Amino acid sequence: MEQGHGSNGRATGTLHVVATPIGNLADISLRALEVLRAVDWIAAEDTRHTRKLLSHYDIHRPLVSYHMHNARQREEDLLERLDMGQSGALVSDAGTPGISDPGALLIQAALDRGIPLEVLPGPAAFLMALVASGLPTYPFAFVGFPPARGTRRKQFFQLHGSLPMTVVLYEAPHRLQSTLTDILHAWGDRRIAVARELTKLHEEIFR
Repeated sequence: MEQGHGSNGRATGTLHVVATPIGNLADISLRALEVLRAVDWIAAEDTRHTRKLLSHYDIHRPLVSYHMHNARQREEDLLERLDMGQSGALVSDAGTPGISDPGALLIQAALDRGIPLEVLPGPAAFLMALVASGLPTYPFAFVGFPPARGTRRKQFFQLHGSLPMTVVLYEAPHRLQSTLTDILHAWGDRRIAVARELTKLHEEIFR
């Protein structure tokens, strides 16, 4: 794995940001598999989930838990490993790390520390949903997850409903019905599409 030089002037390892499948395990890239086999460790949101992917491709690398509940506490440990010259991979449960997940925190911290960063392209659920929706793909805005409740949730839909473009967002299945109701109230009569189980056996897109 390549090395650079951090803020301390020493040779540092590279943090590889690796996109993983959003459902179909065959969607991982050859380059991603090469990196996952070569790094010293892999930081994963849910190590059990990532272990299934690694086992499928007979990859045996140490896994480090890195998720929204321990990101700040685990961050310094991972940065120190990189400072010592180790190479690491950052993955999310599905798709590209740093998009609506805590990976963005580690990426920013690594850049602030002068640690080399390599981003491998790959699956992203919001892009697949946008293309499959049949709605205009340019311009568009991806706005992540809406707040779960309260005033901030109401403001979220009011703000983004005024955008003169296609808006893509994520939502948890158990909040989908209430979100559709909120969109109707805030955005009025507007074309929408709902995508679920993308790339999986029971993929559905409601337009």
